[in-house]
Amino acid sequence: MREKKVSGPSVAEEAFTEKVVFINRVTKVTKGGKNLNFSALIVVGDGKGKVGFALGKAPEVAEAIRKGINSAKKNLLTVPVENTTVPHEVIGRFGAVRVLLKPASLGTGVIACLAVRSICEAAGIKNILTKVLTKSNNSINVVKAVFEGLKSIKI
Repeated sequence: MREKKVSGPSVAEEAFTEKVVFINRVTKVTKGGKNLNFSALIVVGDGKGKVGFALGKAPEVAEAIRKGINSAKKNLLTVPVENTTVPHEVIGRFGAVRVLLKPASLGTGVIACLAVRSICEAAGIKNILTKVLTKSNNSINVVKAVFEGLKSIKI
């Protein structure tokens, strides 16, 4: 039997916004000298509730960003958005980081740090109040905590 192809847009055809959250230069000292690499934390989203993140690593910045974008498009999460905000208050936890995500009224905007702001804008959330509840400002762990919080939202 033949399978029919669905004529809907695939993941590759949809228009995604890509945001570079953080670029880190990593040096490894070896017997032969120093090896320089870069890691790039990337967030992609379609502005309609689908968002993903990834960490790309390569010897060049452009290559690390490209790897991160390709990997982030493969790991997408669907976020429930009600009236341009999240449905209810939630706390995301990852490692030592705790992030509070709180719904906001229309016209509030995105009150968040750089890492959380890029995720919310990529997901299409336009009104939200957020707070990183720990003293850690590690961008990678903050992004992972936000995604844990978004995964735990009940519709």
